[in-house]
Amino acid sequence: MHPLRHPRNAALVGILFIAIAAIYWFVPSFGNGYVDIAGLTMLAALGIAMAVMAYVLVAGSPRE
Repeated sequence: MHPLRHPRNAALVGILFIAIAAIYWFVPSFGNGYVDIAGLTMLAALGIAMAVMAYVLVAGSPRE
């Protein structure tokens, strides 16, 4: 059985990491703390990469 009915739903995997990046930016900026821009950028890039990887893996899996 196919793990997802629609492979485009694999983007939700990447959205999780992008949401974590948004929290990582919001919490320190709300408390007048230090925002690590490099970490924020890497989390956002990880989210994009995870979404693409999940889509490729799900789209290439056999549809039994």
